[in-house]
Amino acid sequence: MRTSTPTLTLPPVGLGTMGIGDPETIATALEVGYRHLDTAQIYDNEGVVGEGFALIDVPRDDLTVATKVWADSLAPEAVHETTDESLGRLGLETIDLLYVHRPIETYEPDRTLPAFDDLREAGTIDHVGLSNFSVAQLEEALEILESPIAAHQVEYHPLFQPTELLEHAQEHDYLLVAYSPLAAGRLEEVDAVVAVAEKHDTTPEAVSLAWLSAKDNLVTIPKASRRDHLEANLAALDVELDAEDHDRIDGIEREVEIFPE
Repeated sequence: MRTSTPTLTLPPVGLGTMGIGDPETIATALEVGYRHLDTAQIYDNEGVVGEGFALIDVPRDDLTVATKVWADSLAPEAVHETTDESLGRLGLETIDLLYVHRPIETYEPDRTLPAFDDLREAGTIDHVGLSNFSVAQLEEALEILESPIAAHQVEYHPLFQPTELLEHAQEHDYLLVAYSPLAAGRLEEVDAVVAVAEKHDTTPEAVSLAWLSAKDNLVTIPKASRRDHLEANLAALDVELDAEDHDRIDGIEREVEIFPE
């Protein structure tokens, strides 16, 4: 086992690409300033993301491109094979961050995780990530991996707050990447978030991104397709919430998990 300080730096707001089918959307995101793009084999749009890169001139070293190996491809041979396929679809020589998408189906820690180590040692990927793991599964992975955990991606928004996973990331000094940070359009139904938004003359979506981004070791990847929404999500970082605002959102008791296993 090897632990270390974070090996990966990500911007506070990246782009989740699930459901995006137009390369122009990717190009627009890059144009307005996004530098962390997140996709997955099961999204069936790695090719779209790759085509989007080709439409705009952004230095490769400025980008972090993440994808995920789906649960049916976590046997060692399949990890290598599908990662090569992902590289081809993305049009890249190296994947910056490769995740185990979910620790289910063909996931066997003692076999799957060493395959990710092998990919990193070979230079095929730069960083190893995990996604949708429990604390117990994270602890097991720490014992097996030679590579540091660079990131753990989980659902996180005002209606679903897995604080124990954030605390684990902070304790072990890796990044927690929050997907669905806008709660799939449900934020306008959450009184606490709406009240904070009205207080700051902004939107519930901006409040959620500002609330999340203020937490140590946490970054977000909201999905957006329109230019105005892409720009608004980046602009949310300018919203400054006070301690009372944070306490109000932290204290929300409703729990709605949008993407349960």
